[in-house]
Amino acid sequence: MIQVQNLRKEFGAKVAVDNVSFTVNKGEVLGFLGPNGAGKSTSMRMVTGYFRPTSGSIKIGGVDMLENPELAKQSIGYLPENAPLYSDMTVASFLGFCAEVRGITGAAKSKAIDRVLDLCFLHRVRNQSVDTLSKGYRHRTCFAQSIIHDPDVLILDEPTDGLDPNQKHEVRQLIKNMGKDKAIIFSTHILEEVDAACSRAMIIDRGKVVADGTPASLRKLVPGATSLDEVFRSITRSDLEK
Repeated sequence: MIQVQNLRKEFGAKVAVDNVSFTVNKGEVLGFLGPNGAGKSTSMRMVTGYFRPTSGSIKIGGVDMLENPELAKQSIGYLPENAPLYSDMTVASFLGFCAEVRGITGAAKSKAIDRVLDLCFLHRVRNQSVDTLSKGYRHRTCFAQSIIHDPDVLILDEPTDGLDPNQKHEVRQLIKNMGKDKAIIFSTHILEEVDAACSRAMIIDRGKVVADGTPASLRKLVPGATSLDEVFRSITRSDLEK
């Protein structure tokens, strides 16, 4: 579903992403890990078509993102970091707006809204204005818009940020369940989420992929390591290092 080959992104003299390649198939949940500034968000923005790469190729469901971005994006649901919301809308009206942007109207729109309200546990606030929501409910509303069109591919940047422990658990389970028939990439700093929701993990550091495999196989990269946290600290460098 997602094919990325030799992806590179330069911002002037800075190389943010350096020759990154990976594939995510249907039924696979890829946890995208790395220190701050490693190139995670830049990579995800290129995969979604938000940034154009300096070089490399991206295909979504076999469609080239650079040659036919409009068609490729139809298969993607995207939850960016700090996703925007229209604060004067109710939750239901915001989701209805997002559905219409995706070309969903009439009875199909009502059905799509009810589906994501149920999936994201938003029914109790469906008629509440966005500006009165707690941070957790706002984040879940942003998540709901990313799946309003039931996409084959999900790109999620820090999907549990700001949620309480119960909400984190709910979202992890939702991602894990959706991953049975979708291709999902989500970035996180919470390594326990990889065990909870991911079938595979990839670690990026200074713009390069330094590890890629199942959570169990990654633990074997560092002799004596019993947790992904130990592996992560062993194979990546702090952003305080020169």
